[in-house]
Amino acid sequence: MATEKTTMADGRHEPLLGAPPAANVEDNAAGAGAGFSRLTALGFVFLTFNSGMAIYRSDGDAAAVAFVGFSYLDLVLLFCCLRWFERAAPGSAARGQLKVAVWVLTTLLTAAFSYKVAAIMPFPVQLLVWGMAAATVLGGFYAFFLHSEAKRGARI
Repeated sequence: MATEKTTMADGRHEPLLGAPPAANVEDNAAGAGAGFSRLTALGFVFLTFNSGMAIYRSDGDAAAVAFVGFSYLDLVLLFCCLRWFERAAPGSAARGQLKVAVWVLTTLLTAAFSYKVAAIMPFPVQLLVWGMAAATVLGGFYAFFLHSEAKRGARI
């Protein structure tokens, strides 16, 4: 996950994915490193192209267009919220709100894809799909809100 941290020899933490955080809060507020990398831009171009092609190939099926549009918007918002979350000051109210937004967006995306997959499966597999979706959503809730940072730090 983008929010997981690795511990360096001097005790500092850096994100596993993305650029390391700026040296101080003033740099973050001033927008230092606010641009996207070429790889990120390429990923968004790829996502946009594939979403456009899926809409084009849907032949006007309103449900398919709505699903692709929702998934695209959800993913873009999720990536933006993750980026803002990584840049927010630890312990800030904004960081807590972004954590909720990330969990909600992830839950909605999980539910949407589970619905589409379960719709074409036999009933026993539908139960499995929805069970896995529930486990994912509940596991994310536990990891984000119930499992405290202090407990994780004590084990490292």
